[in-house]
Amino acid sequence: MTMAFTSLLATLLLLFLSLTKPSFSALVKQQPLVLKYHNGDLLKGTVTVNLIWYGRFTPIQRSTIVDFIQSLNSPTAPQPSAASWWRTTARYKGGAASLLVGEQTLNENYSLGKSLKNIHLEALASKHGQANAVSVVLTAEDVAVDGFCMRCGSHGSTRGKTRFAYAWVGNSETQCPGQCAWPFHQPIYGPQTPPLVAPNGDVGIDGMVINLATVLAGAVTNPFNNGYFQGPATAPLEAVSACTGMFGSGSYPGYPGEVLVDESTGASYNAHGVNGRKYLLPAMWDPLKSACSTLV
Repeated sequence: MTMAFTSLLATLLLLFLSLTKPSFSALVKQQPLVLKYHNGDLLKGTVTVNLIWYGRFTPIQRSTIVDFIQSLNSPTAPQPSAASWWRTTARYKGGAASLLVGEQTLNENYSLGKSLKNIHLEALASKHGQANAVSVVLTAEDVAVDGFCMRCGSHGSTRGKTRFAYAWVGNSETQCPGQCAWPFHQPIYGPQTPPLVAPNGDVGIDGMVINLATVLAGAVTNPFNNGYFQGPATAPLEAVSACTGMFGSGSYPGYPGEVLVDESTGASYNAHGVNGRKYLLPAMWDPLKSACSTLV
């Protein structure tokens, strides 16, 4: 028997064993995703969302974002709706959080420059800091933020007697759309499938909606870092961030799942909103199911 034939025989034997032997992963039962409640305060009832527009946004861009927030409470939008997506937060301890658009500030002169750190975001938000509210800093596409692209948005809270929640989301269209505007742009890594068509015709703004949805859900269910999350408090998996990349049924890493498509525009969406708006919203962890749930 030649050495080459022996090697071939050994290879075929190993292949046969790999096909017939049950895999280790199949023997290990996958643990359910559970966001533990850490007994902290949550934002419930009427929650005011104050918006700080940092940099230049067009009126259409601003209205797309404002309409999205208002859509989260709209009882009249067709199903599936942004409001039905948001109602999942009511299944967390304490009941529903009804979002109300509060003050809006335009900071088009870049008062703190075009390169911001976390301390700048907190300073901008603090001008609108109040109880049972979230002050959201929205940065334009030409504003660099410390850690941008490694993160597409974030939320946090101040300390002390005047503790309040705040958040930040940036327009990633010219900086890192492959990371922060996916699936409306091809990803930096992974399968290079064609991007979806943005439902509001603006890759940067439609990407911001996804990230704003993520931080708002996190802000009401884990506003002070002792609410609902899994993992370390310094890098928690929260209501939506625990379900990254899932938008429709059958999703898997690199594939957003089966979503709805507008016949006239070819745009992809999974939620209806006010004023005829359509949005693509990420999956959210459902406490009743202990699983990530999508709208479609």
